[in-house]
Amino acid sequence: MAALTVGMKESMSKVVTEQDVELFAEVTGDRNPLHLDESFARSTCFKGRIAHGLLSAGLISAILGARLPGPGTIYLSQKLSFTAPVKIGDKITATVEVKSINRRRVTLTTTCVNQDGKVVIEGEAEVIAPTLTP
Repeated sequence: MAALTVGMKESMSKVVTEQDVELFAEVTGDRNPLHLDESFARSTCFKGRIAHGLLSAGLISAILGARLPGPGTIYLSQKLSFTAPVKIGDKITATVEVKSINRRRVTLTTTCVNQDGKVVIEGEAEVIAPTLTP
């Protein structure tokens, strides 16, 4: 792994599927009908089912733990603002960017956008970066 520098960036994308929403509900126990019941969800301001917000935010975690800073990263905190709904079938792209570095403590800007470039999540994460060992 190269040394971390301010401005380093990583992204990953995923299409949110029906199965993703169902599995997330099963794993977390979040069975809000907004996510699972089309009839109920049509009566809401979203006019249909939406994915759990933390399902999309999970892409941020995947980047932090696997790509930037990478394996061994310790996730300390995450601020999130959910700015738009994610519908089943949306392609979500998560991006993290190194904002500041203080020894091994790293602050990163975190963003998720849909296939139209609309921001659906914005926030900031703080992690402890892994040490490099031979």
